[in-house]
Amino acid sequence: MNSAAILKIATQALLLMAQLAAPMVLTALAIGFAVSLIQSITQIQEVTLSFVPKAIGVSIALIVCGNWMIEQLVTFTQYLFQQIPTLLGG
Repeated sequence: MNSAAILKIATQALLLMAQLAAPMVLTALAIGFAVSLIQSITQIQEVTLSFVPKAIGVSIALIVCGNWMIEQLVTFTQYLFQQIPTLLGG
């Protein structure tokens, strides 16, 4: 097993992690920004006010993107299992 193969797999894993986290992180970011904007306009300074909308938004994003996320994970896992013989030199 050479270092180039390890780096390739690690890079692919990090990219996949970023792709899988993006829907939830971007949803939480957008909702947090909207709630902060409303809070600054109305001058309501409650820190916990954005928690419930973020939780609901992230849950919806997970429901909408969950199937795609699982497909991506299964595809990557199958790729890794297919690479085992070549990584071991066989």
